[in-house]
Amino acid sequence: MLVADDLVTEESRSAPRYGLIRSALRDAILQGRAAPGLVLLEAPLAELFATSRVPVRQALALLCEEGLVRRFEGRGYLINPQGLDLPPVRVTLTRQLLGLESGEELIDLRPLSERVYDEIATCVSTVMVFGHYRLDEHASAEHFGVSRSVVREALMRLRDRGLVEKEPYGQWLAGPLTAREITDDYELRALLEPQALQQTASGLSRETLLGMLDHINQLQQAPTQATAAGVEKLEQDLHVCCLAGLRNRKMAALIQLYQSPMNVSRIFNDALGLGVDEATLVEHRLVIESLLHGNVDSAALSLRDHLLRARERTLQRLKVLSVLPEPELPPYLTRLS
Repeated sequence: MLVADDLVTEESRSAPRYGLIRSALRDAILQGRAAPGLVLLEAPLAELFATSRVPVRQALALLCEEGLVRRFEGRGYLINPQGLDLPPVRVTLTRQLLGLESGEELIDLRPLSERVYDEIATCVSTVMVFGHYRLDEHASAEHFGVSRSVVREALMRLRDRGLVEKEPYGQWLAGPLTAREITDDYELRALLEPQALQQTASGLSRETLLGMLDHINQLQQAPTQATAAGVEKLEQDLHVCCLAGLRNRKMAALIQLYQSPMNVSRIFNDALGLGVDEATLVEHRLVIESLLHGNVDSAALSLRDHLLRARERTLQRLKVLSVLPEPELPPYLTRLS
């Protein structure tokens, strides 16, 4: 998700870019760190926040609606939450003048496409287990304050991962992730991932494997208290990092394409807060310990066994998720069924 610094409230951490800019400026104004009378201009603010003018314009418009900044006889907006008769102060805008921390990034400075991609990927992978959705390019671009080309690039990457598909008449669709699809995906993963591991095992350093084993040990000490990030790392270690050195690019692409059922476990843990089950940890441990002992064939067999067992657990979790309320949808997603 798009990440702001600690100037942004917890509720706005998943906000689009203009929301992050609005929150940073709003806090500075309300807390008296940005002086009344200061003139805010789009171009200098865009440079300060390392963004385009569009999200800055949206942020200023929202602050104006709220009465924290006001139009005046001149370009830009005047910081004037009290509505007083203030002389405009036109100076070069800096972090210090706006009362913003100098040592922190004001907003996420990764490339636009990366931020949009991560946000849409997280959203789509969460909702796809609840039904079938249409994703609107134009609404997405407005939501994130970016051009449609940025959204389209992100969607094309998500299509390569199997998270969305594009209809011939132009609609982007996501979901549903059904029991049949989960069964098919796991069967393919049980064929592909063990074979891939046999090819990549020699490139895994002992230090890397010991780090993975240490993470498993930490989770086994308190499995019910495992964080979402901890569970995510567990899955990434085995199913992504261990297979990362695969030379066969077509096989690597297929493996990534069929890993969408991993979303069910993540959503399940997020929704119910149950941590990670002991069986999963034991199965992961068997694979990593076999690799540490140099027994690649045993590791591949253990990985296949883990995937087949995980399939059954995932199908059971899908049934539980089906009775949970659908998460709140962003404006760019519409449920079809």
